[in-house]
Amino acid sequence: MKDELFEELLNSVKEGAKILKGQQAPSRSYEVSSHSIKETRQKYNLTQAEFAELLDVSLRTLQNWEQGRREPQGPAKVLLKVASVHPEAILDTIKK
Repeated sequence: MKDELFEELLNSVKEGAKILKGQQAPSRSYEVSSHSIKETRQKYNLTQAEFAELLDVSLRTLQNWEQGRREPQGPAKVLLKVASVHPEAILDTIKK
């Protein structure tokens, strides 16, 4: 790895640590609303059960997200963002 790339990576990790410790605010964040989750699912014309299976989460979890009782975290949040912005990436996984 080139020194400049390593330095950039190292700085990113240090910045992430500060954010996690509450010492620095993140430069951006992404909020997933219950409305946007339901809207994304409906855009695919999928039932809750089908969408939950596609995302590899329980039906109950998806229902909680859609009704605003819980919020997706970590990888699920990222996957929902990808699903809303690049549906072809998600739909390709169904075809395989």
